[in-house]
Amino acid sequence: MFKLKQILLHKGQGTMLLLLASITLVLTGCTGTENDLGTSTTTPTAAKVTDIPQESADNYDDNVNGLITGNTLKGWIDDWTANRPAGITGKLVILQAWTGVAGYEFIASKADVSVYSVGTSEWVETRSNGVIETRSMVPSGRTVDTFLAKYGIDPANDMIVCAQGTGGGFQNMLAGRCWYMFRYWGTAKENLAVLNGGNEWIGTGTNTNMVQADFSATASTPPLNGSASVKDLAEVNMVLQATVEDMLSVVPAQDVNLLADGVFIWDARGNGTPGTNTNEYSPDDDTDFRNAGSTQGHPNSALMLAYSNLLNSAEGYTYKSKAEIQSYLDGNVDANSVGFAGADLQVVGAGAAYQSGDVVYTYCETTYRAMITGIATGVIMGLPTRFYDGAMYEWHSLSNVVASDGNAILPWDSPWRTDQTSISMFLEHSDPAVISPRNINNAHAASANAIINEDLAYKGVVLDDGANNVIIVDGGASGGGVLPPNPCGG
Repeated sequence: MFKLKQILLHKGQGTMLLLLASITLVLTGCTGTENDLGTSTTTPTAAKVTDIPQESADNYDDNVNGLITGNTLKGWIDDWTANRPAGITGKLVILQAWTGVAGYEFIASKADVSVYSVGTSEWVETRSNGVIETRSMVPSGRTVDTFLAKYGIDPANDMIVCAQGTGGGFQNMLAGRCWYMFRYWGTAKENLAVLNGGNEWIGTGTNTNMVQADFSATASTPPLNGSASVKDLAEVNMVLQATVEDMLSVVPAQDVNLLADGVFIWDARGNGTPGTNTNEYSPDDDTDFRNAGSTQGHPNSALMLAYSNLLNSAEGYTYKSKAEIQSYLDGNVDANSVGFAGADLQVVGAGAAYQSGDVVYTYCETTYRAMITGIATGVIMGLPTRFYDGAMYEWHSLSNVVASDGNAILPWDSPWRTDQTSISMFLEHSDPAVISPRNINNAHAASANAIINEDLAYKGVVLDDGANNVIIVDGGASGGGVLPPNPCGG
């Protein structure tokens, strides 16, 4: 396994974890016996949050990874061997999240070009962070390796394109979760792309070179023959995920100067005028509690900027231009975009949104809509971006509110309660009968980073206290941790 060192970066009143890129090699490879040192053909690098993002070209046609267009894809599928990006030695794999409209169901497969229809549940997994079980999290390493085997993908050599199929908001979210899963588990940015727009648009829209003959009614059959593993990927990109522990460390007090705190907490739940639908927080509506939640509200200092304003719905749900996204981030927004200041909603004015140097923390209810906001900041604009994967489903569950079983979800003395004014604005539902109990694993756990620790261990990477006996991800007190299982088994 690999032993990593860590540093903490203090910005304002928050603390953000950064992983040092330098690595001390303790044990590598899964060859030989458990007593052998073995050898490794790759040297892993631990990403800092600033290592993850990539900035798009102003003209999306010029991109060969990140956000790509149908024009770029056309060149690839016409002659993959001649036109594939420099450094890519494998095949082109297109993972389509949805079936396209009639006549444009799937991009057509060719030699060295495989197109697979991926189920919506394959991008997520219910997992425990050590405190609470949360649905729709990034899949575990074992699950991702099963995915790679099913579709015959080699993420170290293949070019992976996350596509929508039918253009739409949800389909964009699924394509984002595809990108997030691969990037989190160490796929290099050079091997990963998101296709801009749905199939019908890239086949018939303006400024497109693709034609109907480039599409097929059927997708490729999964070969079930993959042998690659995320353990073989050199990059360690777990910093892409912000845990609830990370969120608690960066959420400022209500009276902090939000323009100088070093973080931009983006609430992506908004999709219109506040309070008009169940996709949003509504401060005066006692019925707008999603997922049988215990509370409704938001972390302190969060800004709600509607994810839908980042997309061209009339143009195949493509992303808007960099200039338009930048203007939105600058606070040049319409009345559909609001800021959270304490318990009040307010329209965000010019200059009151993203500040240069901020790290973006984005979430929604289950971090689907936040995939759109995160792609906009982390893949198009090149801004350091982290996804709070547990999202408000998890955040609102971590409360002392009584659920339908007559028990409080968390005891009053749990250190993980978010239903406190020093942390967030919250509104408790008036009827416990509609609040579902949650699966609490340990209300007094020493850490809420069990998922990160599990995933680091799966890749053979351990963050420790220097004595190689305690896993530490957040820089908290030692103790309570154990050595991870041998990633090679045994």
